[in-house]
Order: sequence, then structure tokens, then C-alpha cells
Amino acid sequence: MAVGEETVVDLRGLRCPYPVLRAKKAMRTVPVGTVLVLECTDPLSVVDVPHFFNQTGHELIDQASDGTLHVFRIRRTK
Repeated sequence: MAVGEETVVDLRGLRCPYPVLRAKKAMRTVPVGTVLVLECTDPLSVVDVPHFFNQTGHELIDQASDGTLHVFRIRRTK
């Protein structure tokens, strides 16, 4: 679901490596400058998601957790 310049991707219930793979696929479908909001429940996503997007050159804007839900905001830069 797109909200302005943000696209929310619900990755709840998916385990490694699927959150990163689905996020990568979603990143290819949005225009440069769009922010992907990833909602994950996999505990390893707090390591995997930032690492993957730092390697690919996209901008990790924000990361927050409430215990079980991990939310990442990543801007597509290229």
C-alpha cells in the first residue's frame, strides 16, 4: 500500500532470508526517492535488513522496535 512517498511492505511472519528478499523485490518496483516502510517480526531482521540496504547503497532513515515488531524506513537512492 502506498502512502504519499512511502510504500508499506508487510513482512510479518516471514523468516530469514525472506524479509530481505521481498524487500529487495519491492525496492525494484518503486521510484527513486520513495521510502519503503518494512514491517518485520523476524528477530534477525534487525541485523539483516540494515546490513543488506547499507551494502546496496540505499539510505536507512529510521529503525524502531516494540519488542516483536521491527519497522525500518529505507529510501531508494538509485
